[in-house]
Amino acid sequence: MSRPITLFTGQWADLPFEEVCRLAAEWGYDGLEIACWGDHFEVDKALADDSYVERKLEVLAKHNLKVWTISNHLVSQAVCDSPIDERHKGILPGRIWGSGDPEEVRQRAAEEIKDTARAAAKLGVKTVVGFTGSSIWHTLAMFPPVPPSMIEAGYQDFADRWNPILDVFDEVGVRFAHEVHPSEIAYDYYTTVRTLEAIGHREAFGLNWDPSHMVWQELDSVGFILDFADRIYHVDCKDAKVRTGNGRRGRLASHLAWADMRRGWDFVSTGRGDVPWEDCFRALNSIGYDGPISIEWEDAGMDRLDGAPEALGIIRKLNAITPPSSSFDAAFSSE
Repeated sequence: MSRPITLFTGQWADLPFEEVCRLAAEWGYDGLEIACWGDHFEVDKALADDSYVERKLEVLAKHNLKVWTISNHLVSQAVCDSPIDERHKGILPGRIWGSGDPEEVRQRAAEEIKDTARAAAKLGVKTVVGFTGSSIWHTLAMFPPVPPSMIEAGYQDFADRWNPILDVFDEVGVRFAHEVHPSEIAYDYYTTVRTLEAIGHREAFGLNWDPSHMVWQELDSVGFILDFADRIYHVDCKDAKVRTGNGRRGRLASHLAWADMRRGWDFVSTGRGDVPWEDCFRALNSIGYDGPISIEWEDAGMDRLDGAPEALGIIRKLNAITPPSSSFDAAFSSE
């Protein structure tokens, strides 16, 4: 199936936007999934100055690249999170952090995600990828015992904060693709079901399918595609390797740094981990997904300048897997 392959720029935001464009074009990428941090795409500037968006498009065109998606994971994380603390201060723009008052941070973050939808529309992009944050993630260990009412309140909090945001997405014709991920309101299969129920399955809210976190949670990444077929709005390709089995390495990673071999799992180069990539691509074909395939480079144990082009080669081969076709059966049928 002919789908564009893009590079997510989030892990490249230390480099100027034009340099990332140059590298991606040199490697053969079709375009970028542009992160809303660094100088890659600044939402406030995009809305304040029409020439800002024009200049971004000119840089992309100069390198024969296109954009189908922008991502604002860092700000969207703060919409529902509790607690809001120094971790958020480290990832948020100063104008969103402000004085650091938690509820004020959440409110400013929500307004910024509304503006992200508006900025995406100006850029000609139909999908924004990001997180939601969660007011109940900290209850995951289930001790002290968590009353059901507390969990219900968490999903209600999500709905109360995100429905007004999604109203703006509807107004401008843009969709939000939530990345199912630990620390979010939807982090596995059943929390995804509950999240969609909380907002009445409205079409403005869908999913960014990224199998890497499904691997170490022992989720079925193929089944996830098939069961949420109508909600797969974007695809990120990132691999992970589970390294449990020696009695010391746990799946929760023990607060150890990325690439520390004592961790029970880690991100690895695409094709070197435990994601069943061929079956995943066959599943994407079967649901008719025709959007971009975005490579997210996050292997701390491999140089990204080597890994990003290697990953592109692997994904190009997978992307060429033939989708289901009645003509195949017809070729073997009798006349």
